[in-house]
Amino acid sequence: MRHILVLAGGLSHERDVSLRSGRRVADALTRSGSETYVRDVDPTLLGAIRSSRPEVIWPVLHGASGEDGALRDVLETLGIPYIGSKPASCRLTWDKPVAKALVGAAGISTPAGVALSHATFRELGAPALLEAVVDSLGLPLAVKPARGGSSLGLTIIRSASELPTAMVTAYAYGDIALIERYVEGVEVAISIIEDAHGEAQTLPAVEIVPDGGVYNYEARYTAGATEFFTPARLSSSTAASAAAASLTAYRTLGHQHLSRVDLIIDADDRPWFLEANVSPGMTETSLLPMAVEAAGLATSKAYADIVERALTTLP
Repeated sequence: MRHILVLAGGLSHERDVSLRSGRRVADALTRSGSETYVRDVDPTLLGAIRSSRPEVIWPVLHGASGEDGALRDVLETLGIPYIGSKPASCRLTWDKPVAKALVGAAGISTPAGVALSHATFRELGAPALLEAVVDSLGLPLAVKPARGGSSLGLTIIRSASELPTAMVTAYAYGDIALIERYVEGVEVAISIIEDAHGEAQTLPAVEIVPDGGVYNYEARYTAGATEFFTPARLSSSTAASAAAASLTAYRTLGHQHLSRVDLIIDADDRPWFLEANVSPGMTETSLLPMAVEAAGLATSKAYADIVERALTTLP
């Protein structure tokens, strides 16, 4: 019987999602026969870890507290195996412009974009700056925080007059906003998990069709607000191209154990990399659990295999 500690909660905007994810991961691991506990992240955590000495720690934390690499640095100092990517990999992935640059250099298409700090936005004069951005990138555009998850702060704009409000919305979640050329197409998420032997496998793509046209926070976590097709309604060749692009992103960013890659498939069946996530949502409406089920795997077995893999990749 494995002794596993699941970390969930934290202080990010995605705290509630993390708590739901953590409970579902713990339930699946318990069904696999493990002794599993869920703890929040608070000042008593390190003392509790030292006293209980779990065999494996599974951080199911979203937002900066779980995805910017800082917590993973702390876990490495404890010398206890944990689920997920190493700190450096987390930092590269958490910064969307950096991740896009690395994945783009590896040969995967990614939308052209501009990252603007709040200070630059103010100092250069917002009207002239935004006019230059629209002239360069065209319309429509996607505006979102450069660091963050669950599509918090995301706005799709189709006219230049909407851009200032979209920037304010993005800056509410961070000091840097990413403005990207919006690629029209089929939005898909491809989850990648490693088995107990370390073999990374792409799971069936999940096609995302939000009722309102934009896969924002509400569309992600409100049951019935989005329609999902698993596997995605793609030709076999397009599905293979999307899977290959996702695996390239996984390896380029140095992920391990599990992650999710978000893509747009355009009218020419070309996959475009949007972003990746080292701590995917694991709730009842989340994409990785859907993909596990579509692959014909039991979540309890798949998650238990990830735990076994973590035991072979010690800090």
